[in-house]
Amino acid sequence: MSLLTVSNLGKSFGGVKAVDGISFDLNAGELLALIGPNGAGKSTTFNMVNGQLTADMGSIQLDGHELVGLKPREIWRLGVGRTFQIAETFASLTVVENVQMALLSADRKLFSMWRKAAAHKREEALDLLDQVGMAAQADRPCSVLAYGDVKRVELAVAMANRPKLLLMDEPTAGMAPRERNELMALTKKLVVERNMAVLFTEHSMDVVFTYADRMIVLARGRLIAGGAPNEIRDHPKVQEVYFGTGKTFEKSTISREVA
Repeated sequence: MSLLTVSNLGKSFGGVKAVDGISFDLNAGELLALIGPNGAGKSTTFNMVNGQLTADMGSIQLDGHELVGLKPREIWRLGVGRTFQIAETFASLTVVENVQMALLSADRKLFSMWRKAAAHKREEALDLLDQVGMAAQADRPCSVLAYGDVKRVELAVAMANRPKLLLMDEPTAGMAPRERNELMALTKKLVVERNMAVLFTEHSMDVVFTYADRMIVLARGRLIAGGAPNEIRDHPKVQEVYFGTGKTFEKSTISREVA
């Protein structure tokens, strides 16, 4: 049984069908890349899975739980973590305090005055930071970190609720090639160790082809292809959507076209 099952999902804005009846699934221990040209419906799909948008039709099931109609916080507490294209951390807090805030929220104690936030599960927060290679910088403010390190902190924050599913929106945006590969290699490692699933959008095709186990491709709100990276590279519909008929779907070319 798939961990995530999306069936006949649709969303319209006015008379425009941003997502038009797409279906796909995702297994535990798998990285699934959601790609497509601008306006394909990737962000709308992502935001429906996360609960930021409510689907007009269809179903999104996580481990047997229907997500359509739930709020983002309710979905988060069912075991869905998320990172964003622009990393979201509290710049005024230290690295470890950012993770502690997420742990407080996971324990439903974010607004409780029962104890100081700085004392809450510090060891667990440090363990999460160790998993992403940031334990040594635990007491530094996030405001002084390099961007690649901020993305690592954001990943630790996303892991605070022990997610079954991690949604990653353009995880390597704004990063240098070495930082991109380090972050995605780390993500792949966590997927294997925790047996969780990752659904990610990404414009850097070198990242997609290197780290995705499977790919699904959207165009004008519809799913036009799905399969292993080598199948997608040679898929005629995908080649046509990205480049027009007759051109090849080479990894290096796509990186230049959609980066």
